[in-house]
Amino acid sequence: MANAIRALAMDAVQQANSGHPGAPMGMADMALALWGPASAGGNLRHNPANPHWFNRDRFVLSNGHASMLLYALLHLTGYALPMSELKNFRQLHSKTPGHPEHRLTPGVETTTGPLGQGFANAVGMALAEKLLAREFNRDSLAVVDHHTYVFMGDGCMMEGISHEAAALAGAWKLNKLIALYDDNGISIDGQVAPWFVDNTALRFVANGWNVVGPIDGHDAATVSRAIADAKHSVECPTLIMCKTHIGQGSPNRANTAKAHGEALGVEEVKLPRAALGWDYPPFEIPAQISAAWSAIADGALAEQQWNTLFATYKAAYPQLASEFARRMQGELPKSFDQTAVDAVIAADTKAETVASRKASQLALELFTAALPEMLGGSADLTGSNLTNTKSTPSLRFNLAGEVVQTPDAAGTLVGGRHINYGVREFGMAAIMNGIALHGGLVPYGGTFLTFSDYSRNAIRMAALMRLRVVHVFTHDSIGLGEDGPTHQSIEHAASLRLIPGLDVWRPGDTAETAVAWAVALQNRNRPTALLLSRQNISYAPKGSSESAPQAYGLDAISKGAYVLAEPGEVGLRKKAQAVIIATGSEVQLALKAQTLLAARKIAVRVVSMPSTTTFDRQTTAYKSAVLPAGVPRIAVEMGVTGGWWKYGCAAVVGIDCYGESAPAPILFQHFGFTPENVVDTVQQVLRKR
Repeated sequence: MANAIRALAMDAVQQANSGHPGAPMGMADMALALWGPASAGGNLRHNPANPHWFNRDRFVLSNGHASMLLYALLHLTGYALPMSELKNFRQLHSKTPGHPEHRLTPGVETTTGPLGQGFANAVGMALAEKLLAREFNRDSLAVVDHHTYVFMGDGCMMEGISHEAAALAGAWKLNKLIALYDDNGISIDGQVAPWFVDNTALRFVANGWNVVGPIDGHDAATVSRAIADAKHSVECPTLIMCKTHIGQGSPNRANTAKAHGEALGVEEVKLPRAALGWDYPPFEIPAQISAAWSAIADGALAEQQWNTLFATYKAAYPQLASEFARRMQGELPKSFDQTAVDAVIAADTKAETVASRKASQLALELFTAALPEMLGGSADLTGSNLTNTKSTPSLRFNLAGEVVQTPDAAGTLVGGRHINYGVREFGMAAIMNGIALHGGLVPYGGTFLTFSDYSRNAIRMAALMRLRVVHVFTHDSIGLGEDGPTHQSIEHAASLRLIPGLDVWRPGDTAETAVAWAVALQNRNRPTALLLSRQNISYAPKGSSESAPQAYGLDAISKGAYVLAEPGEVGLRKKAQAVIIATGSEVQLALKAQTLLAARKIAVRVVSMPSTTTFDRQTTAYKSAVLPAGVPRIAVEMGVTGGWWKYGCAAVVGIDCYGESAPAPILFQHFGFTPENVVDTVQQVLRKR
């Protein structure tokens, strides 16, 4: 059975003349110990006929370059992944891409390839399972009860994110998380010994893990027993260290870097077949081996048993069962639309002058009270990011690994809903991806915008997987002041807007912030980044127009850009001669400049564009209503100017250099973020026409 994996990996990589055969060949016995039938010591509970069955065990291949291991397992156990797809490995439009992709291949729980992130995703999945079990399980009716398994290699261990994720998994006592380390000592550059000298076992022990081994990773029975023992852990996650040989079975490539990332070669492929006693043509699996691997019957039985359990649960706890079903389906409560309307109207009515990070917290107070699935957090900046609310007490675990119950705003004992991630931005972002992938919770987490660089690749992965994850980035400009250029975000808004599938919002007051949160929560298939100010921002009254109502008022904010103020609102009864586009705190600059220009009989329209990414998806007609043709445009944003030229701007008031350390008002004056400079820029544009 293990050799079937090796053969499929060799054949697919050879046919594609591209890929990584060595790791699948080395991990085949480990895979058998986990994925094999229960009668042969297998440990994974899953149903190939229904890859989305909720109470399945989760499996993550963190070393995603070993993708043929997973594809072989999915095919052999009975998922809808026919042999034709394995033959099409790494080819255009196949379901077997170079690295596993979530949503593309049935049975793939997360997209992996960037090393270490899959491990962090698994930590997020295990955390979600633990929190949902505490929330929904009752008496002997454990409707949430499954394990999370992750395979990882030397590369995952070397990436810094593995340190971040492992430490948090230990702190959270994720006893249902089991990691199997493929310790083969080989990476692309060869033997890792000269540059990887960590005592991995002691590192994980120090992080609060149960460590097993090293054991022989080619002894499936030994690995199976280690997994079975790990499943009995009640206080901590388990790392099983498996010593293996990369390219196991290949006489000339085993234990070499050549086995890692290239096809074995036509002649070399023949040799493992002989050495392993595999006397079958490429891509042929004998019927008896296929039958032994099939998990269809066991999977159907496991799901049926859970369905029976859930039916009993539903009869005993109908409201809980209904809430559980809603959460697992990713649907928002029926009351959500009204909650969103209430949040926006409250912001408009109060018209408060606050920093947009505070506006975010005001909106969160309403949303977290209405949505129990919201799970917040911050990378050691809670007091600055303002991601905590009255409904989200801090998440804590006792010595037994149980979730500590804390009184919420109503005095009801609840599990914590706000995570202290520590100074671990990358780990936080990737763990949030795992939480979202698991289902049942909507994660959001905060840090300073400039530190989005640390978490950027995990943000990209969220966009690639189309996950509902919300990143709260505060201190969004030189407006944070004295901390200086190391902390002042200059290029970050523009760079985040370049990530396909990521919604980026930079709201300009409390109403825009409430709308941004509402849209982010409604985005089931899109992550969101909220860029929020440290400095206070005055509220901008929302006008309306009978000529183009869709482009004005509170409803228009959700379209990403809207007309905030026409010349008539500052006393000029004529058409706009120019359009000022602004985001965030700079909207106030635009409004003040509009007033100064009106005194000079120059009529301008002010457009607030809190989300360029959302605005770009609107209809041509709507875009034209907001930004009419033939009227010059001037953008104002405290960031690099490059991204604004696509809107046909004649000028951009921005900053294409790093900032300085000084109080914010002095910096605004120094870098030209004043109403007077905006006025001068508009006049210069009009003089050139």
